[in-house]
Amino acid sequence: MNINQGEIWEVEFFPNIGSEIGKKRPALVVSYDKMGKLPLKTVLPITNYSKSFENYPWMIKIEANAMNGLSKTSMIDCFQVRNFSYNRFIKKLGFVEQNILLQAHQTIAKTLDPAYSLVK
Repeated sequence: MNINQGEIWEVEFFPNIGSEIGKKRPALVVSYDKMGKLPLKTVLPITNYSKSFENYPWMIKIEANAMNGLSKTSMIDCFQVRNFSYNRFIKKLGFVEQNILLQAHQTIAKTLDPAYSLVK
């Protein structure tokens, strides 16, 4: 299976525990393609859009389009970073523009410490 950084895949997040995001949903692959030897990828879950989510600095709004394969306006949740086995990946939906991927990486860094900044 070929899973690459910047792609959006339908991924199985179940089973989840407590407040972890669950169920089958789209996810953005953020890990570097040549990182690690295990068949794992780092992803960010994508959830339904809510106006209230725009107030959360770890959420990124993404509009649906033919390139990303999303069916509706959604939010990328940069707080719930997960590492998953290739077995959880169901099908590729599309991919994001480079600026969205960079924004996701920057937002992940800010969830670790608001003083962090990534420059590319």
